[in-house]
Amino acid sequence: MAGKMLSLLPPLLLAAAGLAGLLLLCVPTRDVREPPALKYGIVLDAGSSHTSMFIYKWPADKENDTGIVGQHSSCDVHGGGISSYADNPSRAGQSLVECLDQALQQVPKERHGDTPLYLGATAGMRLLNMTSPEASASVLAAVTQTLTQYPFDFRGAHILSGQDEGVFGWVTANYLLENFIKYGWVGRWFRPRKGTLGAMDLGGASTQITFETASPAEDPANEVQLWLYGQPYRVYTHSFLCYGRDQVLLRLLASALQTHGFHPCWPRGYSTQVLPQDVYESPCVASQQPQAFNSSARVSLSGTSDPALCRSLVVRLFNFSSCRFSRCSFNGIFQPPVAGKFIAFSAFFYTMDFLRTVMGLSVATVQQLEVAVVTVCNQTWSEARAPGQRAHLPHYCAGAMFMQQLLSRGYGFHERTFGGVTFQKKAGDATVGWALGYMLNLTNMIPAEPPALRKGTDFGAWVVLVLLSAILLLAATVLLLCRACVAKGSSAI
Repeated sequence: MAGKMLSLLPPLLLAAAGLAGLLLLCVPTRDVREPPALKYGIVLDAGSSHTSMFIYKWPADKENDTGIVGQHSSCDVHGGGISSYADNPSRAGQSLVECLDQALQQVPKERHGDTPLYLGATAGMRLLNMTSPEASASVLAAVTQTLTQYPFDFRGAHILSGQDEGVFGWVTANYLLENFIKYGWVGRWFRPRKGTLGAMDLGGASTQITFETASPAEDPANEVQLWLYGQPYRVYTHSFLCYGRDQVLLRLLASALQTHGFHPCWPRGYSTQVLPQDVYESPCVASQQPQAFNSSARVSLSGTSDPALCRSLVVRLFNFSSCRFSRCSFNGIFQPPVAGKFIAFSAFFYTMDFLRTVMGLSVATVQQLEVAVVTVCNQTWSEARAPGQRAHLPHYCAGAMFMQQLLSRGYGFHERTFGGVTFQKKAGDATVGWALGYMLNLTNMIPAEPPALRKGTDFGAWVVLVLLSAILLLAATVLLLCRACVAKGSSAI
């Protein structure tokens, strides 16, 4: 018995060696040195309704690779957006302190000095800069004063253009989803064949649509050409100022005051006092201001849960009558036909999430979305439910109706193309929005040329190891079969 066991040792050892070799190949190659230190970057997204802080991190020795920047943490600043502090700019800077103090704790102290810090302001500040450049400058000066008091590498506070906001959002989404370039299992970078996806952002004061297109834009103002990882990208983009969710709600409120004396998008049984001065002070609503009105007199306004009238109010926000190009989205803006897959985030996601999770409605097709919107708009105030969101409840009908009209009539999504739209808040562990793309651009972390091989096992050596392990396993199998045949013959004799 002992002799038989000893005779099986050589093939068993060969098999074990082969299996060990294959198992070792399955384990990622690691550097014997200590893992590289992390670097950090901070972006403050100063939107029209609120400010969010995002802290990003990446291995210090992978500055120009891809798929390696992740979101470390985030912080929502209490209060409104920085543009809401136009009358008291110092409070705009003070509002950021709590989140910046959090960043001091979450970024290692030894990394504070080389951590870039950016503040990007979007449509709220674009509107303020249009109406009062002095107030806009004062707000930016106040936040700059606060940000320079921290030990980070402050790189400036700037107002983004609508085009920048759209393009950086597109870069963020496709970077996180590894659509530009991907690190393959054979140890090489390659360009995925699935292509890029379009990005749609719905903020408080503006909305953006951005997607790759094969043909030159008929309006050069809507085209951006990028060169990323050795590949050219022609991108169509447009930002519609005053078409963000908050500004749309104000514009609908102004129309309801003037046209009906009641609000068809609000649920029946809901009423509130409205101060006209608060409605018409926005530059997006200024053109709707009546010549004579009592700015200090409050007006009582009630909801009527009327989907048809609500739709008519929303449709008036869009101008489909004039277009000097071969085709337009709305308001005379050129847009090629939407094609391919899209990701819709920010208020697009929150509105769709309400319809799906709170209301429990199916919204997989354009027709289902239209039915869902009508269902929401038919609800009375006593029927409306949304745990923890009561302040937003009166506005879900108007928000959903606007989103549905924007996607179907505005951007031209039909049943087939709408199936390619996903509504997401995050991609992986990072929030989708313009902030990451903004930081990647300003830190030059997306190179124009494709990256070289990552450190690790050489591809040729990897192939040799695979073949050697396979040969060992095959040899062990043959030896075991031979021993089995010999044993069988002996027992037969």
